[in-house]
Amino acid sequence: MSKRRPFWLPASTYYFLAAAVAIAIFFLVWGILMEGRGDSPWIIAGLVSSVSMITAVVVREVVLRTRRNRVFAAQRMLDNSVLSIPAPARKESDPRKLTLERNSLLLKEIRRKSAAANVLARLPESHREVFLLCEGYIEAATRELPFVGVGSPRLAALTRGRAEAELLHRSHMLAWAELEATGNTMEAAATVRTELRLEKAKKALFAVDTALRSYPDELSLRDSRVFLEEMLFSIKFARSIERAERAETNNSLERALKYYKEAERMMEKGVIDLDEGQATRLSDHIARLEKAIGES
Repeated sequence: MSKRRPFWLPASTYYFLAAAVAIAIFFLVWGILMEGRGDSPWIIAGLVSSVSMITAVVVREVVLRTRRNRVFAAQRMLDNSVLSIPAPARKESDPRKLTLERNSLLLKEIRRKSAAANVLARLPESHREVFLLCEGYIEAATRELPFVGVGSPRLAALTRGRAEAELLHRSHMLAWAELEATGNTMEAAATVRTELRLEKAKKALFAVDTALRSYPDELSLRDSRVFLEEMLFSIKFARSIERAERAETNNSLERALKYYKEAERMMEKGVIDLDEGQATRLSDHIARLEKAIGES
Protein backbone atom coordinates (compact mmCIF):
# COMPACT_ATOMS: atom_id res chain seq x y z
CA MET A 1 0.00 0.00 0.00
CA SER A 2 2.98 2.31 -0.20
CA LYS A 3 2.94 2.69 -3.99
CA ARG A 4 3.32 6.33 -5.01
CA ARG A 5 0.50 7.92 -6.97
CA PRO A 6 0.03 11.29 -8.74
CA PHE A 7 -0.49 14.21 -6.37
CA TRP A 8 -4.14 15.11 -5.87
CA LEU A 9 -5.31 17.99 -3.69
CA PRO A 10 -8.12 17.20 -1.25
CA ALA A 11 -11.16 19.49 -1.59
CA SER A 12 -10.44 21.34 1.67
CA THR A 13 -6.84 22.10 0.66
CA TYR A 14 -7.89 23.12 -2.85
CA TYR A 15 -10.46 25.64 -1.63
CA PHE A 16 -8.10 26.99 1.00
CA LEU A 17 -5.49 27.67 -1.69
CA ALA A 18 -8.16 29.12 -4.00
CA ALA A 19 -9.28 31.50 -1.25
CA ALA A 20 -5.67 32.52 -0.60
CA VAL A 21 -5.15 33.26 -4.29
CA ALA A 22 -8.39 35.26 -4.43
CA ILE A 23 -7.28 37.37 -1.46
CA ALA A 24 -3.89 37.94 -3.07
CA ILE A 25 -5.57 39.02 -6.32
CA PHE A 26 -7.79 41.42 -4.39
CA PHE A 27 -4.86 43.23 -2.78
CA LEU A 28 -2.84 43.20 -6.02
CA VAL A 29 -5.63 44.79 -8.08
CA TRP A 30 -6.44 47.19 -5.27
CA GLY A 31 -2.80 48.30 -5.08
CA ILE A 32 -2.61 48.84 -8.84
CA LEU A 33 -5.81 50.87 -8.91
CA MET A 34 -4.74 52.92 -5.89
CA GLU A 35 -1.58 53.94 -7.71
CA GLY A 36 -3.69 54.98 -10.70
CA ARG A 37 -6.05 56.94 -8.43
CA GLY A 38 -9.03 55.06 -9.86
CA ASP A 39 -12.54 55.47 -8.46
CA SER A 40 -13.64 52.90 -5.85
CA PRO A 41 -10.64 50.58 -6.34
CA TRP A 42 -11.86 48.17 -3.66
CA ILE A 43 -15.07 47.45 -5.61
CA ILE A 44 -13.22 46.50 -8.79
CA ALA A 45 -10.66 44.52 -6.81
CA GLY A 46 -13.47 42.67 -5.05
CA LEU A 47 -15.14 41.79 -8.36
CA VAL A 48 -11.91 40.47 -9.85
CA SER A 49 -11.20 38.47 -6.70
CA SER A 50 -14.75 37.02 -6.72
CA VAL A 51 -14.41 36.00 -10.36
CA SER A 52 -11.18 34.12 -9.58
CA MET A 53 -12.86 32.28 -6.69
CA ILE A 54 -15.91 31.38 -8.81
CA THR A 55 -13.60 30.12 -11.55
CA ALA A 56 -11.80 27.88 -9.04
CA VAL A 57 -15.13 26.41 -7.90
CA VAL A 58 -16.23 25.78 -11.49
CA VAL A 59 -12.95 24.09 -12.36
CA ARG A 60 -13.15 21.63 -9.46
CA GLU A 61 -16.90 21.08 -9.08
CA VAL A 62 -17.93 21.12 -12.76
CA VAL A 63 -14.99 20.36 -15.05
CA LEU A 64 -13.41 17.69 -12.82
CA ARG A 65 -16.75 16.07 -11.99
CA THR A 66 -17.71 15.96 -15.68
CA ARG A 67 -14.41 14.28 -16.53
CA ARG A 68 -14.84 11.71 -13.78
CA ASN A 69 -18.42 10.96 -14.84
CA ARG A 70 -17.22 10.24 -18.37
CA VAL A 71 -14.69 7.79 -17.00
CA PHE A 72 -17.45 5.92 -15.14
CA ALA A 73 -20.09 6.26 -17.91
CA ALA A 74 -19.86 2.62 -19.03
CA GLN A 75 -20.29 1.21 -15.50
CA ARG A 76 -23.89 0.13 -15.86
CA MET A 77 -23.27 -1.64 -19.15
CA LEU A 78 -20.62 -3.93 -17.66
CA ASP A 79 -22.59 -4.44 -14.45
CA ASN A 80 -25.61 -5.61 -16.43
CA SER A 81 -23.42 -7.89 -18.51
CA VAL A 82 -21.82 -9.52 -15.47
CA LEU A 83 -25.05 -9.80 -13.49
CA SER A 84 -26.82 -11.44 -16.42
CA ILE A 85 -24.59 -14.52 -16.14
CA PRO A 86 -26.84 -17.22 -14.59
CA ALA A 87 -25.82 -19.38 -11.65
CA PRO A 88 -27.68 -22.65 -12.52
CA ALA A 89 -26.15 -25.36 -14.67
CA ARG A 90 -26.66 -24.69 -18.37
CA LYS A 91 -26.09 -26.27 -21.75
CA GLU A 92 -23.17 -25.43 -23.98
CA SER A 93 -25.58 -23.70 -26.39
CA ASP A 94 -26.88 -21.28 -23.73
CA PRO A 95 -26.54 -17.78 -25.28
CA ARG A 96 -25.82 -16.25 -21.87
CA LYS A 97 -22.67 -18.26 -21.20
CA LEU A 98 -19.21 -16.71 -21.16
CA THR A 99 -18.25 -17.21 -24.78
CA LEU A 100 -14.75 -16.32 -25.95
CA GLU A 101 -16.12 -13.10 -27.44
CA ARG A 102 -18.05 -12.09 -24.35
CA ASN A 103 -15.20 -13.04 -22.03
CA SER A 104 -12.85 -10.87 -24.08
CA LEU A 105 -15.30 -7.96 -23.98
CA LEU A 106 -15.67 -8.10 -20.20
CA LEU A 107 -11.92 -8.29 -19.62
CA LYS A 108 -11.33 -5.42 -22.03
CA GLU A 109 -13.80 -3.28 -20.11
CA ILE A 110 -12.18 -4.15 -16.77
CA ARG A 111 -8.76 -3.23 -18.16
CA ARG A 112 -10.10 0.06 -19.48
CA LYS A 113 -11.60 0.99 -16.14
CA SER A 114 -8.44 -0.10 -14.36
CA ALA A 115 -6.40 2.25 -16.55
CA ALA A 116 -8.85 5.07 -15.85
CA ALA A 117 -8.64 4.41 -12.11
CA ASN A 118 -4.86 4.61 -12.28
CA VAL A 119 -5.15 8.01 -13.97
CA LEU A 120 -7.57 9.20 -11.29
CA ALA A 121 -5.33 7.56 -8.73
CA ARG A 122 -6.33 9.67 -5.73
CA LEU A 123 -10.07 9.01 -6.11
CA PRO A 124 -10.96 6.01 -3.93
CA GLU A 125 -14.29 5.54 -5.69
CA SER A 126 -12.53 4.88 -9.02
CA HIS A 127 -10.63 1.95 -7.47
CA ARG A 128 -13.79 0.68 -5.80
CA GLU A 129 -15.56 0.56 -9.19
CA VAL A 130 -12.80 -1.65 -10.58
CA PHE A 131 -12.57 -4.17 -7.73
CA LEU A 132 -16.34 -4.57 -7.71
CA LEU A 133 -16.27 -5.32 -11.43
CA CYS A 134 -13.48 -7.81 -10.86
CA GLU A 135 -15.53 -9.52 -8.15
CA GLY A 136 -18.44 -9.90 -10.57
CA TYR A 137 -16.23 -11.34 -13.28
CA ILE A 138 -14.41 -13.72 -10.93
CA GLU A 139 -17.73 -15.02 -9.62
CA ALA A 140 -19.06 -15.50 -13.17
CA ALA A 141 -15.90 -17.23 -14.41
CA THR A 142 -15.81 -19.49 -11.35
CA ARG A 143 -19.40 -20.58 -12.00
CA GLU A 144 -18.69 -21.13 -15.69
CA LEU A 145 -15.49 -23.18 -15.48
CA PRO A 146 -17.08 -26.45 -14.24
CA PHE A 147 -19.16 -26.56 -17.45
CA VAL A 148 -16.23 -26.01 -19.84
CA GLY A 149 -14.90 -29.09 -21.62
CA VAL A 150 -11.25 -30.05 -21.20
CA GLY A 151 -10.49 -29.48 -24.90
CA SER A 152 -12.42 -26.22 -25.17
CA PRO A 153 -10.43 -23.05 -25.95
CA ARG A 154 -12.63 -21.29 -23.38
CA LEU A 155 -10.89 -23.19 -20.57
CA ALA A 156 -7.58 -21.39 -21.00
CA ALA A 157 -9.29 -18.05 -21.71
CA LEU A 158 -11.43 -18.16 -18.58
CA THR A 159 -8.57 -19.40 -16.42
CA ARG A 160 -6.29 -16.59 -17.60
CA GLY A 161 -9.11 -14.06 -17.29
CA ARG A 162 -9.87 -15.05 -13.73
CA ALA A 163 -6.18 -14.86 -12.76
CA GLU A 164 -5.92 -11.37 -14.30
CA ALA A 165 -9.09 -10.21 -12.56
CA GLU A 166 -7.78 -11.51 -9.24
CA LEU A 167 -4.59 -9.47 -9.62
CA LEU A 168 -6.50 -6.32 -10.53
CA HIS A 169 -8.94 -6.93 -7.70
CA ARG A 170 -6.12 -7.05 -5.18
CA SER A 171 -4.38 -3.97 -6.55
CA HIS A 172 -7.48 -1.77 -6.65
CA MET A 173 -8.99 -3.00 -3.39
CA LEU A 174 -5.78 -2.25 -1.51
CA ALA A 175 -5.54 1.16 -3.20
CA TRP A 176 -9.14 1.94 -2.25
CA ALA A 177 -8.64 0.83 1.35
CA GLU A 178 -5.49 2.93 1.67
CA LEU A 179 -7.11 6.07 0.26
CA GLU A 180 -10.29 5.66 2.33
CA ALA A 181 -8.38 4.97 5.53
CA THR A 182 -5.85 7.76 5.01
CA GLY A 183 -8.42 10.34 3.95
CA ASN A 184 -10.82 9.66 6.81
CA THR A 185 -7.99 9.49 9.34
CA MET A 186 -6.71 12.89 8.24
CA GLU A 187 -10.20 14.38 8.43
CA ALA A 188 -10.68 12.91 11.90
CA ALA A 189 -7.43 14.47 13.05
CA ALA A 190 -8.35 17.84 11.55
CA THR A 191 -11.65 18.31 13.37
CA VAL A 192 -12.30 19.09 17.02
CA ARG A 193 -15.86 17.75 16.99
CA THR A 194 -15.78 14.41 18.76
CA GLU A 195 -18.80 12.92 16.98
CA LEU A 196 -17.40 13.82 13.56
CA ARG A 197 -14.00 12.38 14.52
CA LEU A 198 -15.73 9.17 15.59
CA GLU A 199 -17.65 8.96 12.31
CA LYS A 200 -14.50 9.41 10.23
CA ALA A 201 -12.56 6.86 12.27
CA LYS A 202 -15.36 4.31 11.78
CA LYS A 203 -15.32 4.88 8.01
CA ALA A 204 -11.57 4.36 7.92
CA LEU A 205 -11.85 1.15 9.94
CA PHE A 206 -14.70 -0.10 7.72
CA ALA A 207 -12.54 0.26 4.61
CA VAL A 208 -9.66 -1.66 6.18
CA ASP A 209 -11.98 -4.40 7.48
CA THR A 210 -13.55 -4.75 4.02
CA ALA A 211 -10.14 -5.31 2.44
CA LEU A 212 -9.09 -7.67 5.25
CA ARG A 213 -12.02 -9.97 4.48
CA SER A 214 -10.48 -10.59 1.06
CA TYR A 215 -6.81 -10.39 2.09
CA PRO A 216 -6.54 -11.38 5.77
CA ASP A 217 -2.79 -11.98 5.52
CA GLU A 218 -1.97 -8.50 4.18
CA LEU A 219 0.39 -7.13 6.82
CA SER A 220 -0.20 -3.46 5.98
CA LEU A 221 -3.94 -3.91 6.45
CA ARG A 222 -3.48 -5.63 9.80
CA ASP A 223 -1.15 -2.87 11.01
CA SER A 224 -3.62 -0.23 9.84
CA ARG A 225 -6.43 -1.95 11.68
CA VAL A 226 -4.52 -1.96 14.97
CA PHE A 227 -3.79 1.75 14.61
CA LEU A 228 -7.37 2.64 13.66
CA GLU A 229 -8.86 0.54 16.43
CA GLU A 230 -6.68 2.32 18.98
CA MET A 231 -7.65 5.66 17.46
CA LEU A 232 -11.35 4.75 17.60
CA PHE A 233 -11.20 3.76 21.26
CA SER A 234 -9.23 6.90 22.08
CA ILE A 235 -11.99 9.01 20.54
CA LYS A 236 -14.64 7.05 22.44
CA PHE A 237 -12.70 7.58 25.65
CA ALA A 238 -12.52 11.31 25.00
CA ARG A 239 -16.23 11.35 24.27
CA SER A 240 -17.03 9.66 27.59
CA ILE A 241 -14.90 12.21 29.47
CA GLU A 242 -16.55 15.10 27.61
CA ARG A 243 -20.02 13.78 28.39
CA ALA A 244 -19.09 13.28 32.04
CA GLU A 245 -17.74 16.81 32.38
CA ARG A 246 -20.78 18.28 30.66
CA ALA A 247 -23.15 16.30 32.88
CA GLU A 248 -21.24 17.36 35.99
CA THR A 249 -21.46 21.00 34.90
CA ASN A 250 -25.22 20.58 34.60
CA ASN A 251 -25.28 19.03 38.09
CA SER A 252 -26.34 15.64 36.69
CA LEU A 253 -24.05 13.75 39.02
CA GLU A 254 -25.36 10.25 38.34
CA ARG A 255 -25.02 10.73 34.59
CA ALA A 256 -21.52 12.12 35.05
CA LEU A 257 -20.58 9.10 37.18
CA LYS A 258 -21.90 6.77 34.51
CA TYR A 259 -19.68 8.29 31.82
CA TYR A 260 -16.60 8.42 34.07
CA LYS A 261 -17.05 4.72 34.86
CA GLU A 262 -17.47 4.02 31.16
CA ALA A 263 -14.07 5.63 30.59
CA GLU A 264 -12.62 3.69 33.53
CA ARG A 265 -13.75 0.37 32.01
CA MET A 266 -11.90 1.22 28.80
CA MET A 267 -8.80 1.88 30.86
CA GLU A 268 -9.14 -1.36 32.85
CA LYS A 269 -9.53 -3.42 29.68
CA GLY A 270 -6.28 -2.01 28.39
CA VAL A 271 -8.04 -0.32 25.49
CA ILE A 272 -6.77 3.08 26.62
CA ASP A 273 -3.27 3.50 27.97
CA LEU A 274 -3.26 6.37 30.51
CA ASP A 275 -0.30 7.56 32.48
CA GLU A 276 -0.38 7.28 36.25
CA GLY A 277 -1.50 10.88 36.76
CA GLN A 278 -4.42 10.60 34.34
CA ALA A 279 -5.58 7.33 35.86
CA THR A 280 -5.41 8.83 39.36
CA ARG A 281 -7.44 11.87 38.34
CA LEU A 282 -10.08 9.64 36.77
CA SER A 283 -10.32 7.54 39.93
CA ASP A 284 -10.56 10.70 42.06
CA HIS A 285 -13.42 12.01 39.92
CA ILE A 286 -15.32 8.76 40.38
CA ALA A 287 -14.70 8.63 44.14
CA ARG A 288 -15.76 12.27 44.57
CA LEU A 289 -18.98 11.77 42.61
CA GLU A 290 -19.84 8.55 44.44
CA LYS A 291 -19.39 10.37 47.75
CA ALA A 292 -21.51 13.35 46.61
CA ILE A 293 -24.29 11.07 45.36
CA GLY A 294 -24.24 9.05 48.58
CA GLU A 295 -24.54 12.20 50.70
CA SER A 296 -27.38 13.66 48.66
